[in-house]
Amino acid sequence: MSYLVYVAIFGTVSVIFLWLRDARIFLRTGLPGYRKAAYWGVAYGALASLGFQVTWFMPDYEILGLGLILGALYLQVNRKKEKIWSGEGTPERFLGSVQRKRANKR
Repeated sequence: MSYLVYVAIFGTVSVIFLWLRDARIFLRTGLPGYRKAAYWGVAYGALASLGFQVTWFMPDYEILGLGLILGALYLQVNRKKEKIWSGEGTPERFLGSVQRKRANKR
């Protein structure tokens, strides 16, 4: 087993983490940019998982698998989303902590 398998594991986990973070932000804010990012995150997570499968089961093509993971990570990060943070720190941004929007404003 090559060290690139560990890189593939980290990349796949990163893509899935970003997908779940976008889904959490959408559920808290309801913003349409994060809605699309959460929907597309399913496809990017599947692409990253496919890349991990290629890296794990076909050692001769592990560079191809890493390319798939890198492509999924690139597409996940470069989606157009609204600006939601103004003065929060790194831990809040990393975890996707945002204020909930009230559904019934009076």
